[in-house]
Amino acid sequence: MRINTALIMCAGFGKRLNPLTLNIPKPLLEINNLTLLENTINLVKDLDIKQIKLNTFYMKDQIKKFIEKKNFNLEIEIVEDGDQILDTGGGIHNMIKMSGNEEDFLILNPDTIWSKNYLREINQIIAMYFEKKIKNILLLADKDLSFDETLTGDFGLEKNLINEFDKKYIYTGCQILNRSVFINEKKDNFSINKIWSDLIKSNQLIGFESKLKFYHATNLNVFKKLQDL
Repeated sequence: MRINTALIMCAGFGKRLNPLTLNIPKPLLEINNLTLLENTINLVKDLDIKQIKLNTFYMKDQIKKFIEKKNFNLEIEIVEDGDQILDTGGGIHNMIKMSGNEEDFLILNPDTIWSKNYLREINQIIAMYFEKKIKNILLLADKDLSFDETLTGDFGLEKNLINEFDKKYIYTGCQILNRSVFINEKKDNFSINKIWSDLIKSNQLIGFESKLKFYHATNLNVFKKLQDL
């Protein structure tokens, strides 16, 4: 069993990075002369995943032109959110609906600074996902490992089971899910947090703890500091 398709989230407005994102969509901002999006695509290539879908809304034409200009030697499809932005859950669901019979997807946020060091951990969660027949697994980092020290935790984690109590862990922007988690979702526009909350209530949301330093383009101040690394 393997993951054949990665989904990259590229529709957001990136308001916390204004004024940089007034003229450039956040995925096309550069750190060390490499866009956040290209850095994420390179991670997907290193994972030997050949198909990528990415969703667009804000400044979608810039992202489309960027993909057309680059030769990534991958099958990359742009899926537009449509007339309104679909939020994180709606955006993922919309891409999945455009994915034929595919069942399992790796989802990545491009505003995390992905490095080759993540390959081992992501391959571990892929193996765990299939071995344990999990519906949704999130890669989490202890907030003490966050480069941005102002970030608070999103979840608690005990024996790989995610809870909402001691929120010590941050979602890194990497997850694997099965399309079945959306089976009861009727809305087009919704947050992925709704899916996670429902899975937590039924003790089905699984987490895997990353041991790596977590670098994330949270806001303008942090983004400027990342440039100096």
